[in-house]
Amino acid sequence: MAHSYTPGLRVTEFTTIIKERQLPTEPSKTHVLVTVGQKVKSTDIVLRSELAGNVVPLNVANLLQVSPQDVPSLLLKKEGDQITKDEVIAESKGLFGLFKSQVKSPIHGSIESVSAVTGQLMLREPPIPIELNAYVDGQVVQITDDKVVSIETKGVFIQGIFGVGGETVGTIQVISNSPNEVITEKQIPSNCDGQVLVGGALVTLKALQLAIKNGACGFVTGGFSNHELKELLGYEQGVAITGTEQIGLTLILTEGFGSITMADRTYQLLKKYNGYKASINGATQIRAGVIRPEVVIPHTLEIAESKHTIKGLEPGDTVRVIREPYFGRIGKVISLPSELQVVESEAKVRIMIVDLDGEQVLIPRANVEIIES
Repeated sequence: MAHSYTPGLRVTEFTTIIKERQLPTEPSKTHVLVTVGQKVKSTDIVLRSELAGNVVPLNVANLLQVSPQDVPSLLLKKEGDQITKDEVIAESKGLFGLFKSQVKSPIHGSIESVSAVTGQLMLREPPIPIELNAYVDGQVVQITDDKVVSIETKGVFIQGIFGVGGETVGTIQVISNSPNEVITEKQIPSNCDGQVLVGGALVTLKALQLAIKNGACGFVTGGFSNHELKELLGYEQGVAITGTEQIGLTLILTEGFGSITMADRTYQLLKKYNGYKASINGATQIRAGVIRPEVVIPHTLEIAESKHTIKGLEPGDTVRVIREPYFGRIGKVISLPSELQVVESEAKVRIMIVDLDGEQVLIPRANVEIIES
């Protein structure tokens, strides 16, 4: 008998987590700074490289008022030479050696190319150094092709349903008294430097803005207003991957949009590890190549490691709805009818009957995900 498999969010207290670290550059330009077996901290730099500097065009022919073909002979520097800002790099012959015009470099860098057709120089700014840290405390277990560093850690692993903002590291600080509490400005600490604040069912925009002002690096909450998200970002969030937003912190929603009580298991885990160091990432992609926001809390407590296995969707499973009109709601699977049914879009799909707080509703199987522990 065929099984229905629905991707799920993981919420587990102790598991093995592997993080692959890779820079977006050619392998030949990537320098690996660690070795297999080495223990690393989240802030340790594991990879270093350089991106080519920006190209700056400079029309020497126009500036000296000469023909393009004369430009190469008027240069005081040649292709590949290093140059400094305000250094004279070209000079006209003038009249009887007098009244010479000069062209100064607008940048520090080098001369990339010279064109006798256009009379232009292409200047290249210095390379831009880029570095990548370990992101999590752990141990280097593999280095692949001199460009990918795999780091293993063990501990809490919690996936959210939506997030914005990239990778950051901070200390878990639970500021709500229950998983259904709404967080306002009153609950935000006056000093939350380097903290990942944990709320309940909702955080208001003003509270989030105050958290940013007071130094928080992250916020984990059950829900957030979709309208306030637009105000926070300054634009309507589309379907593209998130994680590059510069809003001052990383925001992770564990349940969805609106005021939604944080799942009790998620809340209790975060509360248990209050004060622990956490690595979080808000990057989200719901469509092909699913990426979920995450909270990783490394620890070495003696807890049996959970086994993450793929199984078929079954009656009794806890699921979360990931599309309207029940987006973000959590319920129990009552039954899985085998026959296809016509839904609102007039498509024939396999459905399930789900109990949402006492209300039994029909939902396409593709519109839910299993909440796994």
